[in-house]
Amino acid sequence: MNKLILNISISTMLLLSACAKENLVAQVPTVTPPSTTPITYQFESTPIWFDEFNYEGLPDNKKWSYDVGGSGWGNHELEYYTKENLKNARVENGKLVIEAIKENFNGNSYTSARLVTKGKGDFLYGRFEIKAKLPTGKGTWPAIWMLASQQNYSDKFWPDNGEIDIMEHVGYDPGNVHATVHTKAFNHVIGTQKGTEMMVNDYNTAFHVYRLDWTPSKIEMYIDTTLYFTFENTGKGFAEYPFDQKFHLLLNLAVGGDWGGSKGVDESIFPQRIEVDYVRIYALKK
Repeated sequence: MNKLILNISISTMLLLSACAKENLVAQVPTVTPPSTTPITYQFESTPIWFDEFNYEGLPDNKKWSYDVGGSGWGNHELEYYTKENLKNARVENGKLVIEAIKENFNGNSYTSARLVTKGKGDFLYGRFEIKAKLPTGKGTWPAIWMLASQQNYSDKFWPDNGEIDIMEHVGYDPGNVHATVHTKAFNHVIGTQKGTEMMVNDYNTAFHVYRLDWTPSKIEMYIDTTLYFTFENTGKGFAEYPFDQKFHLLLNLAVGGDWGGSKGVDESIFPQRIEVDYVRIYALKK
């Protein structure tokens, strides 16, 4: 009798244990792995900021300001950037003209202009299209580029807060157009900058669209419709990708400098100009 009760008790306990395990397994939530599908970003079709240069005279002061001076700009450049001087920056025949002139001015051998949108056009992400025709000749160094509008990272503005060079061209290497980014981890001072180049044979006789597509995940550079440079967000912080803050646009024509003047300057070619047909900036779709 006792053995029978014991056997029934053991059987009951085993049954209850099995049911408990079954219930325990049933209650474990199913974990869905994160999606590996990359986010596809799109841009608005209407510009949020633009200048078509359909007027005459000085650049629109509601959109453009000037960097002024002749201190070499950190690159031992030879020009003095003037302010509101029609000789160096003007709109004519539907184009913005930035012109470098050989003349003595405030201890510098050349004058030119450097236009900036800071405080009048500061952007976080977007598509940037600048249609331009470039100067020619040894010593010219035009640039279409962007800098951070505020110093949000570290106590060193450059390179820690980033630089985006949509287009750079040095006259001693005709037609070889460069796209580059600079950050704390990747910059030319330590020889780690990220960039590439593309030949544009008619750079100085035809207008081309120099384009930046900037999103949280990457930076892409185009000439017309050709993608030729991509820089991915590594996810390792601002030292590698500080491009999550507002930037502004700069347009300038330098003379000489550590890069532009590394093969010398041909003084006989001046004046030289970069011409811009339009600037159009499209917001990232939310």
